[in-house]
Amino acid sequence: MMISAVSRKASALNLFHFGLHLSICCLALCSALAIAQQENASLSGTVRDGHGSPAVGATVHLQAKDKGPGEVPTAQTDSKGHYRFGGLHEGVYLLFTSMPGYEDSNMPPVFIGPNESKSVDLTLGTPKNPDAGQPQFYDQPQFTVAGVTDTTSLGGHGSDVVARTRDSIAKETVSLSKPSANSRPADPALEQELRAKATHDPSDFDANHRLGQLLIEEGRASDAIPFLDRAAQLKPEDYDNSYDLALANANAGNCAQASDRAKALLAAHDKAEVHHLLGNVEEKLGDPLEAVRQYQRAAELDPSETYLYDWGSELLLHHAPEPAIEVFTKGNHLFPHSVRMLIGLGAALFAHGSDDEAISHLCAASDLAPDDPAPYLFLGKLLRAEPTSSPKLVENLHRFVTLKPDNAEANYYYAVALWKFPPMPPDRPRLAQIESLLRNALRLHPKLAPAALQLGIVYSEEGKHPNAISAYQAAIAANSQLGEAHYRLAQEYRQIGESERAKEELRLYADCEKKSAETVERERHEIPQFVYTLRDQPSAEAH
Repeated sequence: MMISAVSRKASALNLFHFGLHLSICCLALCSALAIAQQENASLSGTVRDGHGSPAVGATVHLQAKDKGPGEVPTAQTDSKGHYRFGGLHEGVYLLFTSMPGYEDSNMPPVFIGPNESKSVDLTLGTPKNPDAGQPQFYDQPQFTVAGVTDTTSLGGHGSDVVARTRDSIAKETVSLSKPSANSRPADPALEQELRAKATHDPSDFDANHRLGQLLIEEGRASDAIPFLDRAAQLKPEDYDNSYDLALANANAGNCAQASDRAKALLAAHDKAEVHHLLGNVEEKLGDPLEAVRQYQRAAELDPSETYLYDWGSELLLHHAPEPAIEVFTKGNHLFPHSVRMLIGLGAALFAHGSDDEAISHLCAASDLAPDDPAPYLFLGKLLRAEPTSSPKLVENLHRFVTLKPDNAEANYYYAVALWKFPPMPPDRPRLAQIESLLRNALRLHPKLAPAALQLGIVYSEEGKHPNAISAYQAAIAANSQLGEAHYRLAQEYRQIGESERAKEELRLYADCEKKSAETVERERHEIPQFVYTLRDQPSAEAH
């Protein structure tokens, strides 16, 4: 009997261990399945060389941004230049390409969502063999800019808000081509040393030239001119000093002198950087036709990202969206990881009236650089002008506020996106979310008038008239020329029987609209419109 009892206990213990082992296995299996479900995002695309041809046998390296260098997975491109990574987590990744005969290239960070299948095309680095050449502007432009004229009544009746937004976005696009100069910090010791040399021996060309260069880099162009002038007298044939002197005059606002010096330099040296500098100067001198010709010549001599972008943005600024689309499209082909090239293309498509394509390219720009606020801000500006939104736009603006929760505009633009999509009165939970986002935007930036205006619109929808009145008053306090706030405040006053106050707000609304129209008209005359012709051309090639 004793043996039988011991046996039963041993059997029970064995069953317990078996059950425990089975439970552990089940938990491990469930955990593995859960992890597997989180690891089914993928990334694929095509790698091309600088000429746009598929790069066969290139290596693509993928590294999670939040991980150390460690082991980095790689993928080889196939006979069509295609690569693919599967089983990825949600997150931000860094991409690198390498191939014998080419410098390694680094791409901007890429954001991959859960279960997302993302496509990102890449370009190899610069060829190590200088004889391999550089990317070429691979065909002649299919347009001719013939002249300029005053711009009046662009956009037609009923599209004033859209027309104003197009003008605003065009200016913002140009601003992306004007990086803040003067980034080099002052070096007092080096400056003192060079000044001492130039003072002790005024005929020292090197000291005068180097001091002039240093002062330009430190943002002191006016101070640089006397030293560069002296160096030019010592060696009038020196290209670098001549270019720096023209640049210093341009940066100092001496545009006529800069133009003369750049043209004289071009007579001896037909170089892209001089054409580009002359383009900047001619735009400041009020000759946009000559400016765009100089930008075009610079891009033909050196189809760099900067020169192509500036050419396209100059066309866009002067209301030539179709030529701008062509230039930005070619720039995007040559530099597929340039965020601002995608922004420029999106802005040009919006100016052309191709809103869906514009949204697509701006979203692609934000996908390419998820931490960069610029693409999201362009999306937000476009959103404000359009009556509806798109799921992709809403998704990207949601990512913006997720990545930048303390950015007031991120909160505001996502609220507007939720308000407009889907295009129907929002339900109560969505209204509460929109209201929360707008309140947060105003907490972060109390003077953000459009956010206060939108908050008033939400309150009006909910029938909270006193709250709506307060919000509209806050919007007007932040920007007294916000006509829509006056108009909507008038409607609220009517709702509560304040007819005299409603009349006063309508009067203020009319004044705002008149001033706004005068401002737009003046700005449109200040920015003349290019007259251009398009050549007959076959449909664009698919890439």
